[in-house]
Amino acid sequence: MNPNARAAYLDASIATASPARLLVMLFDRLRLDISRALEAQHGGDHQAAHGQLLHAQDIVMELRVSLKPELFDAGPALAGLYDFLHGHLVQANVRRDPTLTEQCLKIAGDLGDTWREAAMQQALSA
Repeated sequence: MNPNARAAYLDASIATASPARLLVMLFDRLRLDISRALEAQHGGDHQAAHGQLLHAQDIVMELRVSLKPELFDAGPALAGLYDFLHGHLVQANVRRDPTLTEQCLKIAGDLGDTWREAAMQQALSA
């Protein structure tokens, strides 16, 4: 596929996605970044791992700042979980620790699965 056509397609996909779909897309990218970082850490490519973990940290910070925890009962707990994940991503990066990175991947995977399920439930009830 032509790189310009691919970029246009991705831009259109993002522009037309529902908020729930955008959240799922962010978690898909978060998982990808952490997986790539883990692979790079195992391969000894600390520069590549660093870049992937920085991008993952950016995604988690965006999720955190866009969250309005006061709007639902589990909001404060979710905010705390985002803060915990961000801190672990920072530590995984600073320490170059694949064990911490694996833990982050598990947390991001579980959160992503939960949001995906919620988005599907919302779509079915609409």
